[in-house]
Amino acid sequence: MRNAGGIPGSFDRGLGKTVDWSLVACYLLLVLIGWLNIYASIHSTEPSSILDWTARSGKQAVWIATAFLLDILILFVINPRLWEVVSPYAYFIVLFLLVLVIFVSKDVKGSHSWFELGPVKFQPAEISKITTSLLLAMVMSKPSFRLSDRRHFLAVAAIIGLPMLAILGESETGSALVYVGFLFVLYREGMSGWWLFLLGMAILLFILALVTQGWVAVAVLFAVCTVHYIRVLRTSRREERTLRRRELLRTFAVFAVGVLMIFATDFIFDNVLQDHQRKRIEVLLGLKEDPAGVGYNVRQSMIAIGSGGLFGKGYLQGTQTTYGFVPEQSTDFIFCTVGEEWGFVGCLAVILLYVFLIWRIITDADRSREAFTRIYGYCLASCLFMHLFINIGMTIGLMPVIGIPLPLLSYGGSSLWAFSMMLFIFVALDRQEKKYF
Repeated sequence: MRNAGGIPGSFDRGLGKTVDWSLVACYLLLVLIGWLNIYASIHSTEPSSILDWTARSGKQAVWIATAFLLDILILFVINPRLWEVVSPYAYFIVLFLLVLVIFVSKDVKGSHSWFELGPVKFQPAEISKITTSLLLAMVMSKPSFRLSDRRHFLAVAAIIGLPMLAILGESETGSALVYVGFLFVLYREGMSGWWLFLLGMAILLFILALVTQGWVAVAVLFAVCTVHYIRVLRTSRREERTLRRRELLRTFAVFAVGVLMIFATDFIFDNVLQDHQRKRIEVLLGLKEDPAGVGYNVRQSMIAIGSGGLFGKGYLQGTQTTYGFVPEQSTDFIFCTVGEEWGFVGCLAVILLYVFLIWRIITDADRSREAFTRIYGYCLASCLFMHLFINIGMTIGLMPVIGIPLPLLSYGGSSLWAFSMMLFIFVALDRQEKKYF
């Protein structure tokens, strides 16, 4: 079929060659696995039918059906070029909602992040990942954009930082942490690796200052900075004195800021973090034991996953799952249901599905001729990775419990809709590029 309004001599290649069906198949598999495990996590305490509309599994079925309708609209009805045009308007509307929800929403376990419209709840923090990704892609894909330009860098930092600060104001630490993943997008687009180095050092020093003496953290910082500067000296030529001098000043600045941070850690920990956040970090780092308090969820989750063994206890046969020992098991701790009933093999299969999904997104993004599609794809992959890393790390005791859903698996309409929309916007953008030749 000839492209009626496009390139002369170009032909529509059809759905078979333009849609990445491996992405779609992976998406459908994860959604199905999530639905089955949501039912497994509630079948003993709620009505037995998986399609009972009063139970979470039935409600999730409604969210899945409506998500599929959204996917079809995005892929076949909405012009993919529209997303770039509306990105600034959508970003500021959602940013307004992020601030508004702080003042008008009810307190839900210390968080003010949900709008309630009758029986329907809506969390703008989930949609903000889409609008932030779209605006980042729009701004960074301009021909004149240079990440090395200070004004452009500050503009990008503001696009990421504003919704992140608003979400922190809602006490949604988990959702705010997802925004750290956008650093990988900036690095992929040319940002200096120094920023990732600084982030890693900040996390390392914070942990060392809490679990060891201050001088140990300072010694580690000094050693890392020294090794880095020696490496720079070896790789730079003798005549590059200006470069070496600038690198020495930068290294010294990092060391000075790091020392200040080490000695400020106790103040930050005691006066900035909230009480429940301090307790979760203390339990995670082994500074305190609280198996019946803040450590209860993780302890029960690890028991459930460990009891599954290699092949699991069988679908609907998990005792931890059946008798509701793990709180929030259909939402934030859905992965422990997989671990108990499907075992190590099931957990590995789910993780590999996510790895394949992220890998295909990055691969398609790298092949894209359009900068907007490429950058948006990187944003999507980063958000999926951060959710996967934080959620699974939380369920196996490697991350503090901060409340973040597992994409496409956890119960909840806001999360499912957001990730479905985010993924199919990318599929539609990718299809638009492949449509004509």
